[in-house]
Amino acid sequence: MSQTDSKLILSPSLKAFFFDSLSTINAQSVCPMPDSLIYYSSELLERLSLSEDYFEVQEGKVKEKILGLKLLESRSLSHAEQVRVLRDVADTALLVTGYFSDSIKKKIVDPSYYIHLGKNSYERLNNLSPQYLDIPSFYHMLATGFDGLSLLLKKFSIENFKSQTKYSFDELYSVERKVS
Repeated sequence: MSQTDSKLILSPSLKAFFFDSLSTINAQSVCPMPDSLIYYSSELLERLSLSEDYFEVQEGKVKEKILGLKLLESRSLSHAEQVRVLRDVADTALLVTGYFSDSIKKKIVDPSYYIHLGKNSYERLNNLSPQYLDIPSFYHMLATGFDGLSLLLKKFSIENFKSQTKYSFDELYSVERKVS
């Protein structure tokens, strides 16, 4: 294996690696995102770095999350459960439209569907629990910056993994189903 085929990454944590990488890409942007959104995105990437967190297990089988249905069902849940489900829907939509944007091409629905789900979920989350990192209306900021963050995550995916095998969301899902 040549030196150009592999890249050794030294970082104290996944979150630090993600934050540094996203910050570098963000600094090159014409309209950079606030550091708080970059931090949130790096935390999201770290939290969902295990493929098992992208999917649900129902009756012992790995299944893809049906985000629209989860969003609709969230209205009948307790406050704490609504917060958890809305964040899950919004965060998953952000990753699907950003990091895993290639997988949307294989879907029946348009990317705007996932964008709408993500923005809507973050706005509803802002109504239930608006503060994060001591920043008021934080989830509203995420909703309004959704498109920019999605693009940033897509650039991150392309720049950091262009020489490596990059799995789409669907490929990851099929691997998970075979393992279960």
